[in-house]
Amino acid sequence: MSDTPKDPRRRHSAKVVDGPGKAASRAMLRAVGFRDEDFAKPQVGIASTWSMVTPCNSHIGELAEHARDGADAAGGKGVIFNTITISDGIANGTEGMKYSLVSREVIADSIETVAGCEGFDGLVAIGGCDKNMPGCLMGLARLNRPSVFVYGGTILPGKGHTDIVSVFEAMGAHSRGDIDLIELKQIEETAIPGPGSCGGMYTANTMASAIEALGMSLPGSSAQNAVSSDKRADCEAAGAAVLELLERDLKPSDIMTREAFENAITVVIALGGSTNAVLHLIGMARTIGVELSLEDFTRIGRRVPVVADLRPSGHYMMSELVAIGGIQPLMKTLLDAGLLHGDCLTVTGKTLAENLASVAPYPDDQKIIAALDSPLKAESHLRILHGNLAPEGAVAKITGKEGTRFSGTARVFGSEEEAQARINDGTVVAGDVVVIRYEGPRGGPGMREMLTPTSAIMGRGLGSEVALITDGRFSGGSHGFVVGHVTPEAFDGGPLALVEDGDVITIDAEADTIEVDLSDEELMRRRAAWQQPAPRYTRGVLAKYARTVSSASTGAVTDAFD
Repeated sequence: MSDTPKDPRRRHSAKVVDGPGKAASRAMLRAVGFRDEDFAKPQVGIASTWSMVTPCNSHIGELAEHARDGADAAGGKGVIFNTITISDGIANGTEGMKYSLVSREVIADSIETVAGCEGFDGLVAIGGCDKNMPGCLMGLARLNRPSVFVYGGTILPGKGHTDIVSVFEAMGAHSRGDIDLIELKQIEETAIPGPGSCGGMYTANTMASAIEALGMSLPGSSAQNAVSSDKRADCEAAGAAVLELLERDLKPSDIMTREAFENAITVVIALGGSTNAVLHLIGMARTIGVELSLEDFTRIGRRVPVVADLRPSGHYMMSELVAIGGIQPLMKTLLDAGLLHGDCLTVTGKTLAENLASVAPYPDDQKIIAALDSPLKAESHLRILHGNLAPEGAVAKITGKEGTRFSGTARVFGSEEEAQARINDGTVVAGDVVVIRYEGPRGGPGMREMLTPTSAIMGRGLGSEVALITDGRFSGGSHGFVVGHVTPEAFDGGPLALVEDGDVITIDAEADTIEVDLSDEELMRRRAAWQQPAPRYTRGVLAKYARTVSSASTGAVTDAFD
């Protein structure tokens, strides 16, 4: 008797529930709501990142139910399960932030584990915060079963057009004495009005846009308000779409091609997106088996302009982009200009070009998206820097507003906390290059975001007078003259470990270089005297992560052993 199920859509679930020998499996499933007819249906796992940990995900439990209903209505059997999320916005500036990037791997592991164990035929994954979105995609890529990703949606603006970055920068303004505690508390109380991901073109909205451009979300998913009928409909449509993908046996590996990743990079650049997109897109590509490198961001960045006037460097929020049509009109413009690969398949079963064929342009009077021939910046804001401080590369976010070249004297710190204290007490002054090291994937461990110190620098009015470089990374909300992902990281003996107070560092975002004014001989002398610090964690998930994680230049993934 053949092991192949009669219904080819049930390649995995049939092995779990079919035949007399699986009566025990069926008995367990009856207890969670399965009926006789459900055992003959394709099973669609709904990976929910619901949690009351953060407003980004607090509404996703309801959205998961809509996705399940969509799968059920299309002839499948939806099964909801949870994975974790953490909150960068809450943990930033604390030791707990070391778990942030780690959570991306835990999420990918957990989705793979549950779906692989339970025999789901297809999946919907719903994410709503920085790390759970690439974590979801990496889990879907590993499984390579017909799948759709749904973005949980953006938050609405707070009072006075505020958001979470407004709060961080208000903290810096308070430390300088510009606002009092009452004003700080007023911003704190009103900046986050309800569910949804952080409201600018920060990492969440960046990654949602990238995933839609990649073809793994339904059209429009990345630009919807978290609490809206559009978002609920998006979830139901995603559940139904998985059944169509099962019919066609269309899998993530058919969609997440090199050309699709190039589309994602193009859209991220046009939107002025987060530096974290570099880390996550490379990590996602490695997971699906696509070659993608830092150099691809440079190559594509030379021909793609920044056209979106969105926070943190611009003026507008994602909810305002939603109101004028989201990213679909921008993608249509990029496609018409020959900047996107239109023949890439998407989760609709159609090509990107087919999805965009009937998309209308933005309203004539909108001010959020500039024309391609009069952009905010002619080339990418994401600059991949090399030099004697970053032989394997570093990632800078230079919009041009902060200038394109900075030279100053190093002020060196061995952790984020040390740097934060010295920024707050006025030790860091104009002309400094703040160096925060031992915060990389292995050294931190966990590659913390430096939103707290960058916001403090902005809040103290030093945004154009102080640079910050680190082997950690940055929140999508960070702006100013900042360089992260410096590789090799300091913990591995990278040149960043050898910098001393007073060394002259020059960052040039036109030549794409980052250099310390030291001879090769002096660097060799310092290297000979350097000793690797003891690991900060020797047990638990952080220690395990530090032992298995790859370099930031290759995506900081834990499942690549080549």
